[in-house]
Amino acid sequence: MKHSQSLLKMVVLSMLIALGVVISPILRVEGMCPMAHFINIVCSVMLGPWYSLLCAVSIGIIRMTVMGIPPLALTGAVFGAFLSGIFYRLSKGKLVCAVLGEVIGTGLIGAVMSYPVMTYLYGRQGHSWMFYVPSFTCGTLIGGSIAFFFLRKLADSGMLGRMQAMLGSCVYTDKSTAVSNALSIAAFGPIVFVLLHIAPGIFHAESPLWPYLAYGALVLFVFVAVVYYAIKSGRNRKGDQ
Repeated sequence: MKHSQSLLKMVVLSMLIALGVVISPILRVEGMCPMAHFINIVCSVMLGPWYSLLCAVSIGIIRMTVMGIPPLALTGAVFGAFLSGIFYRLSKGKLVCAVLGEVIGTGLIGAVMSYPVMTYLYGRQGHSWMFYVPSFTCGTLIGGSIAFFFLRKLADSGMLGRMQAMLGSCVYTDKSTAVSNALSIAAFGPIVFVLLHIAPGIFHAESPLWPYLAYGALVLFVFVAVVYYAIKSGRNRKGDQ
């Protein structure tokens, strides 16, 4: 049984590495690779922190050697991948904590560590220690939002627990709540925000309205999430009375 689970883990790990390499160019600009963070969080939840670290290192090395990506492919992935798995285990299976680990590990630690790597090893001059923090944080929020929504749906259907059991990973029951559903709604805000920011460059449709639309979409999704939480919580309190 343990041998078959170990083999299945290696198969899933290989698939995630291949998928991570293939989808990494989606929404990518230098210093921001949202889909890499999506893979990090999914791997952390499915397999654990050590497998997630191995997955991030493998994807980073392949991207650097095959695609010519700078060392940001490693510094912008490995810390978040490991912390995502650690936070998920320490929180007893809270998906939002897996996302938080990725944000802290990549958006803060990885971003700061990228400065000496890019400055002294890659020859980039004129940057500060905090130069990569905004783009790294933005990338983790987008990829983390997609991962949270994806894993939330798997958890609600019971599929996530069954997959973890098949892989021999720690199985947790993180059921859907008003908070988690509200976070799922709010998660679309950063995604739409960035899409509206990069849309003018893609479609060559410059307009001063794009920034307002981006911020408006972000505020709208957060507002809807807050309203949903307020209504749902009110109904739950009435039901308890």
